[in-house]
Amino acid sequence: MILGASTFVEGVDNAFMLILGISFFFLIGISLTIILFIYRYNQKKNPKATQVKDSVALELTWTIIPLILVLGMFYYGYVGWIPMKTPPSEGIEVTANARMWSFNFRYENGRVSDKLYVPVDTAVIVNLNALDVLHSFYIPAFRIKEDMVPGLANNRTWFEATKTGTYTIFCSEYCGLQHSYMLSEVVVMEQDEFWEWYEDPDAMVVQIPDDANLALLGRQLVERNGCIACHSLDGSSLVGPSFAGRYGETIRVTTGGQEREIVYDEEYVKRSIYEPDADISLGFRPGQMISYEGEITEAEIDLIIEFLKSLNE
Repeated sequence: MILGASTFVEGVDNAFMLILGISFFFLIGISLTIILFIYRYNQKKNPKATQVKDSVALELTWTIIPLILVLGMFYYGYVGWIPMKTPPSEGIEVTANARMWSFNFRYENGRVSDKLYVPVDTAVIVNLNALDVLHSFYIPAFRIKEDMVPGLANNRTWFEATKTGTYTIFCSEYCGLQHSYMLSEVVVMEQDEFWEWYEDPDAMVVQIPDDANLALLGRQLVERNGCIACHSLDGSSLVGPSFAGRYGETIRVTTGGQEREIVYDEEYVKRSIYEPDADISLGFRPGQMISYEGEITEAEIDLIIEFLKSLNE
C-alpha cells in the first residue's frame, strides 16, 4: 500500500480493502468449489448426471448475498468519495496549470512554481486548468485524482495533507508523446515554514549569482516548462522546429497568412513565447503551442536566449 499522507487516505483505503477482500474471498471460494466439483462429480464417481432445478432457497441465496455485498462496497466507496467532492469554504487556493508536458502552480499572491508547496494540516483547494488537451491531476499518497478538462468551469479538487514531506504528482491521463515524463511534486511544509516561503518578497525575482552559467539556467527553464518535448536540441523536427543552431539565422515564417523572412533574434524568441502563433515557421502548423505570458518572465526569457545561443557553438 502506498504511503498515505492526507485526510482522504482512510476512506479510500477502507473501500479498497473491502472490495479487495470480497474479491479474494470469492476467488478462493469459487476456485475451491470448482476443484471439489471436479473431484466429487467426475464421471467415475457420478456416472449419471443429476439435474437440480427449482431451488428457491439457492436462487434467493445467490441473489441476496451479492446484493448485500455490492451495497456494502457502494457504501464504503460513497462515504470516501463525498468528502473529496465537497471542498471547504476556507483554505489556500492554488491554480494548477497543465500543458504538454508539465505542471505549474500559481498562488493567490501571484507566485508561480513548478512544484506545489503547501502547509501541513491546512485545506488546499486546487483549481485545475488544462491549457491544451485532457490531463489528470493525481497524487497517489493523498488518494486524489481529478481530470483536468480544457474549458471546464469549476474544475477543482482539494486535500489536506497530514504529513510533511515530498510526494509525486502524476498526469494519469494519456496526453501525448511525453505523457510519462509529465511529473511534478507536492512539498508539504510546516505551517510557519510555508508562510515564510509564501510571503518571501524576493521569491518572485530570479536570483542569478555572478558566476552562474546562464546557458545552463536557460536549459533548466526550457526543460522545466516542457519545451524540449516539442523542440529538439539536435536539429530534428518534432511538433515544432528544432532549437539547434537557429539563433541569429534568417528564417522564413508565415505572418498573418503572408510569407516573409525575419531574424531569429531576441525579439523573435520573446514574441514566440508570448504570441506563439504570430510567426509560424514554414512547414509547421499554428495552434500547437499555448502562450506562456504570465508564466515565463522577461528575465527568464533572457536566460533561455543564452541557452539558445549556446546551441550554436
